[in-house]
Amino acid sequence: MARTISYREAINEALTQEMERDSSVIVMGEDNAGGAGGSGEQDAWGGVLGVTKGLYHKFPGRVLDTPISESAFIGAAIGAATRGQRPVAELMFIDFMGVCFDQIFNQAAKFRYMFGGKAVTPVVIRTMYGAGLNAAAQHSQSLYPLFTHIPGLKVVLPSNAYEAKGLMTQAVRDDDPVIFCEHKALYDTTADVPEDSYTIPFGEANVVRDGEDVTIVALGRMVHVAEEAAGELATSGISADVLDLRTTSPLDDETILESVASTGRLVVVDESNPRCNVATDVSALVAREAFSSLRAPIEMVTAPHTPVPFSDALEPLYIPDAQRVVNAVKTVMGGQNA
Repeated sequence: MARTISYREAINEALTQEMERDSSVIVMGEDNAGGAGGSGEQDAWGGVLGVTKGLYHKFPGRVLDTPISESAFIGAAIGAATRGQRPVAELMFIDFMGVCFDQIFNQAAKFRYMFGGKAVTPVVIRTMYGAGLNAAAQHSQSLYPLFTHIPGLKVVLPSNAYEAKGLMTQAVRDDDPVIFCEHKALYDTTADVPEDSYTIPFGEANVVRDGEDVTIVALGRMVHVAEEAAGELATSGISADVLDLRTTSPLDDETILESVASTGRLVVVDESNPRCNVATDVSALVAREAFSSLRAPIEMVTAPHTPVPFSDALEPLYIPDAQRVVNAVKTVMGGQNA
């Protein structure tokens, strides 16, 4: 049975159900246990935004507070994964990954390959990304393209509470390292989510809206921006196919190419900076594999190639919005071949 819960609650529920199902699942990170794991106000912390709230007392000894040393506890989580545990480690902000990137891309991502498929590293690294909360340049970046570039990592960006629960459950059960990217502006958004445990397979994009005139590919928070734009475009008689990628690695090439073959036009919406991001990757895929289907040049709607501004006046201009997507769609519609 489904009920309406938040993105935050959906991730918490997935972790709860997986910890109940499998005693090898552990949770760790800064303040995950609520400071010292005590009662009262401390116990309500559950990480910086309360995602692990309540887990400490439900699962004694399996919810661990860590020092403020990302290199240490991410390394510890990866090591535990190689020894039979299934750690879910919280890297508080994706901006901090520079401190522990060696452990992720030079160790965890390579173990299966280097040891001839005999080693598994079932670690999930939860991390927050994205602008919109005035968290400034060092706490607001969308760095998921960096992880997407690394073979051996799986990269997940849920767009709503339903997706978050199913994808987190899949992530915990996966035998490869998973970077689970949670947009900080989505935690309080709600959706209908089943009470029972379920999984959403990696590498399968979700068609959130059917259309005939243009394909809009988006991920994470940008799925909502794309849906808003598609609704506005519909009032002008333009029908958009909106795809939620769900995962950037693996990437669902097939669904993207099938959609573009049908519509003949592509707009990609990506909150990350424009050089070497997911938008450029998807655009290159379509240009290489479906060029003959295109009726107009591909358009990308991204953040600019600058750090994220702190200013209340500038930050909204940095983030891709529905109007920019509408403008991009109208550009590709006007550029169609006869």
